[in-house]
Amino acid sequence: MSHSALTPVFVGLRVGLHALIAALLVLVVVRLPGLGQGAALAGLILVVLFALVYVASLFIRVVPPQSRRWAGILWMCALGLVWVGLVIVVPEAAYLAFPLFFLCLHLLPRWVGPVAVVLLTVVAIVALSLHQGFSAGVVIGPVIGAAVAILLGLGYRALAREAVEREALLTELMATRDRLAATEREQGALAERGRLARDIHDTVAQGLSSIQLLLHAAERADPNGPGIEQIRLARSTAADSLAETRHIIRELTPPSLDGGLGEALRRLGAAQAVPGSLRVDVETPQAIDLPMDVQTAFLRIAQGAMANVRTHSGATHARILLRQGDDETVLRIADDGVGFDPGSVAAGAGGSDSFGLRAIAERVAQLGGDLAVESAPGEGASVTVTLRARKEAS
Repeated sequence: MSHSALTPVFVGLRVGLHALIAALLVLVVVRLPGLGQGAALAGLILVVLFALVYVASLFIRVVPPQSRRWAGILWMCALGLVWVGLVIVVPEAAYLAFPLFFLCLHLLPRWVGPVAVVLLTVVAIVALSLHQGFSAGVVIGPVIGAAVAILLGLGYRALAREAVEREALLTELMATRDRLAATEREQGALAERGRLARDIHDTVAQGLSSIQLLLHAAERADPNGPGIEQIRLARSTAADSLAETRHIIRELTPPSLDGGLGEALRRLGAAQAVPGSLRVDVETPQAIDLPMDVQTAFLRIAQGAMANVRTHSGATHARILLRQGDDETVLRIADDGVGFDPGSVAAGAGGSDSFGLRAIAERVAQLGGDLAVESAPGEGASVTVTLRARKEAS
């Protein structure tokens, strides 16, 4: 059983059961000298056999899980048969029926356990009647023991069910905590990316723009002066660096979600389209009923997928589809490009394609959704994200 707050209770019950059986076996051994020589020898053999069969329960753990239940039932039957022989020889062995009641209730199927307890009770009454004569005390003792065992067995099962339910609840709470932590990290990462974009724009981009203007002014002031080629090279380098810096700023800063995910996806499609080269169609509902963290994640997924389309696919047509129903929300990005082998891309973990797909897969895993990547060489590609109903709390 997995660890839970009730685990010490179960451990204590098992230890108590082992100690009770050991003490009752000692009592039986102590009573052996009072019997005849033949009965004492038979009783000793049966006590040793009972102890060996009981210890053999340790080997049930090495049995394959699918056969473990039947192994436990066979072990219980073997232990019960040895006890029947022992109680016929030594009357004090009837006390062993009490711990055997618990074993029957624990190991045998739901309705078989109580039936086995009744049979053991009858055997104990008959054995005691043979040794001591039939009386009310001979009947009342085993019956009360059986009733107490059944009540305690029911309580044990209730505790076991509660432990399983608590373990499931704890697992669900831990998964929810992990999702919340991932969402908080995502929001922190988005805020940090926005801060970096603003800082780069206000410092590096502005500085490069100023350098470019100054070099351009110097070039116009003396277009044929000494070092003019170096000035032109420096101005060209500054212009390239400024363009690259602005590209980094665009990558760091997602399109605003103030107008909702649908509007952001439409702006993304318009930004990624290349007139005469790549057409991007966007199909989204007007109203998107999703939490902001999910909308942000969907936008990031669409950005990553469209970056792969523009960089690697050679496509002329791409489509961004967002569909929200009562039970699930689906985001699909498809293109008619050259396609690829998803298996080989996943194996090549160092490539840019695999990094993009891996980032998308990680985001989908954080959302608890499903990701399907469909592609083949020459047949285009599609990335489909399916999220079970997670609507904005009203």
